[in-house]
This record gives sequence, structure tokens and C-alpha cells, in this order.
Amino acid sequence: MRGAFLLTTRKRVIVALAHSAAFLFIAWLGFHSTARAWSAAAPASAWAMPGVYLIVSAILAALTALAGNLLERLYFLFCATSAGFGLGRQILGDPRMHAAVYIRLAMLGCAVLTGLIMLRGFRGTRPEPYPTIVRHCFHRWIAPYRWRD
Repeated sequence: MRGAFLLTTRKRVIVALAHSAAFLFIAWLGFHSTARAWSAAAPASAWAMPGVYLIVSAILAALTALAGNLLERLYFLFCATSAGFGLGRQILGDPRMHAAVYIRLAMLGCAVLTGLIMLRGFRGTRPEPYPTIVRHCFHRWIAPYRWRD
């Protein structure tokens, strides 16, 4: 797929698509459960889920900023939005953020569709021998110092 920076190979797109589908299933399971409002006086175990959602949201937001082309950027934006609404639901609870369940399902559904479109972009193309970043680092730092006869 031309212009991609992070999802440069068919294998990476398949792995990203599998993760999106798995989290879509988990979000669908969360559709049938309720989330209580989180408070600072909550036990330590209650801090785990908001912490995970916060870390995942920050990483996905950074990946959105690093993405190369429009499809890649949309994919990570859908995933980051879903994680952000998951964080809001964990912090505010279900009565205030019940719409977050629907938004998460919609965003992850859009991410899966975007992943399928990206996967179709690799149809009929030859795989690159190395990802772009690895090839750049090799030619920049290793190739000039190779031993020559």
C-alpha cells in the first residue's frame, strides 16, 4: 500500500485487523455489562482498567499522528476514539456514558472495515524484502561500514 508508514506489509495489516476484530468482540461483550463510576477512593484493582485504557489511548493517538496515508490514519483514529470512549466509560460509569458503548462498537466496526480495505490494497503487490524503517537504518548506519574486499 503506497504511502503507508506503519502498516507497510500485508502481514502487519492482518495482525492489526485481527486485533481490531478481537477488540470489537470484547466491546460487544461489554455491551451486555455495566460499568460503575470510578473514584479516587476505589481499591487498587479498580485503577487497572482506566490505566490500561489511558495507556492504550495515548499510544493509539501517537500512532495516529505518525500514520502515513489517509487509510492508515483513519484506522488508528477509529481505534484511538474507541479506546478514548472506553476510558470515559470506565471513569464516569455507565449511567453518564452509556452512549460510549455504541460509539465504541461503531468505531471498532469502522476500524475493521478500514483494515479490510487496507488488506485489499495489498492484492497483487510483491512484498518488500524489508520494512521501510529497517531498510533506511541499514543503508544509513550499517551499509557504509561493511567490509569490502
